[in-house]
Amino acid sequence: MIVLLLTMVALLAQAPDDLAPGTRDAIAPVIEAIAAETERQAALPPPASDRERLERMGRLDQAGRWHIGEVDVSALPPEQRGEAFEAIGRVMGRIDAENQAALLTMIPEEGWFLRSRYGDEAATAAFRIVQHGDEELWRRFLPVLQPLVESGEVAGESFAMMYDRLAISEGRPQRYGTQFVCVEDRWTLAPLENPDEVEALRAEMDIAAPLSALVAHMEQQPPCA
Repeated sequence: MIVLLLTMVALLAQAPDDLAPGTRDAIAPVIEAIAAETERQAALPPPASDRERLERMGRLDQAGRWHIGEVDVSALPPEQRGEAFEAIGRVMGRIDAENQAALLTMIPEEGWFLRSRYGDEAATAAFRIVQHGDEELWRRFLPVLQPLVESGEVAGESFAMMYDRLAISEGRPQRYGTQFVCVEDRWTLAPLENPDEVEALRAEMDIAAPLSALVAHMEQQPPCA
């Protein structure tokens, strides 16, 4: 996996003809972060357990995403903005696919990576890896995650995010207000199932931040494509 990712990042970094002028500079924070985490992990010994393996997978999953907020495409012409995010998507999409394939070989007998057994970091990594998958994965794991929220083995916010993402992908309103869509180059809250009850529903899932604060934060993000 590490060799594959090194090759992928190197190809993107060394192929100026693949990207229009300015696009490479715009996406540099994400690409450089992925390259740095990949290099760091390549120097480590093999993971000693599934817990450690999940933790490493989670760090690689997040490496580029932590820096997406630094990608500013506002100076690019409109046709290049999409190109920039497509380039990021190609790199992160390969990471996601590799992580998902590995995770599916690691599913424990109880059906999920419990916090009490794997620790918060590994359990969160497993959720994020599935969250960055597709509808098939979400439909498979949502019924597994839901009862684990009540026992504290799965964070309620994690379940809420996956529930909302599946709802949006199926053309339904979201329930918990965790998902935003790009409308006229700005991040906009996706339609809500029940706007009057959304704060109460978020509280049930232990989502601390009020929705108004999240909306305000997203309004300050750079233009989307």
